[in-house]
Amino acid sequence: MQLSRRSLLALSALALPTFALPTHARADTVIAERGIGEASAKVVVTEWFSLTCPHCAAFSKQALPQIREELVKTGKVRIVFGDFPLDQVALTAAMVARALPTERYVPFIEALLASQDRWAFARGVNQKEELAKMAALAGLARPAFDAAIANQELRNAILKGQDDAEKIYKVDSTPTFIFNGPAASNRKEAGGQSPEAFARIVAEAAG
Repeated sequence: MQLSRRSLLALSALALPTFALPTHARADTVIAERGIGEASAKVVVTEWFSLTCPHCAAFSKQALPQIREELVKTGKVRIVFGDFPLDQVALTAAMVARALPTERYVPFIEALLASQDRWAFARGVNQKEELAKMAALAGLARPAFDAAIANQELRNAILKGQDDAEKIYKVDSTPTFIFNGPAASNRKEAGGQSPEAFARIVAEAAG
C-alpha cells in the first residue's frame, strides 16, 4: 500500500519516538473523549463514524476541512468522535487509533480515512499489516500495536459505546451526527453533511 502525500505528511508530522502501550493499560484510559474544538463551544456535535465507511471518508476529506476552519477554530462548535465500527476491520482500526496518545488520534484517523481505499479495500491487501505500518508511522511500536488489537477490555468498551449509540440515539448508519446546543438536544442527522448544511444546523442548535 502507498499512502497519499497528504496522508503521509499527516502521519509524518507525528513522527515522535515510538512508545509501548503498558500491558496493564485500561480501556477507560484510552476510550476517553476524542475531539476537536474548545470544550467551551456553544454547540457540541458527536460524529458516529466507521473507519471503513466510504461516506465517513468523503465527509472527512471534503467537508471537515471547511467546517474546521469556519466553525471549530472560531469556537462555535466542538466535534467529538464516536466509534461505530461497521465491521471487524473498522473495529481493529478503531482500537489501534484509541491506543495512540490523544494528540495523535485525530491525525491518525484522518490519515486512515484519506487512504481508506488502499489499506481497507485494495484487492489482496493484508489489512492488519497495513494498519501496523500506518500505526508505526504514528509512533506506535509493534508490541504496542499487538497489545492494542488483543485488548479485550478496549474492544468491549468500543462495542458498548456503539450499543449505547444505537439504543440512546437510534444510530443505525454512518456517519450520523448528534447536535447538542442551547436550542437543540440530541438532534440527529444521518448521512454526510455539506459544510453549508452543517453550519446551518449548528446555528439552529445554538439558537
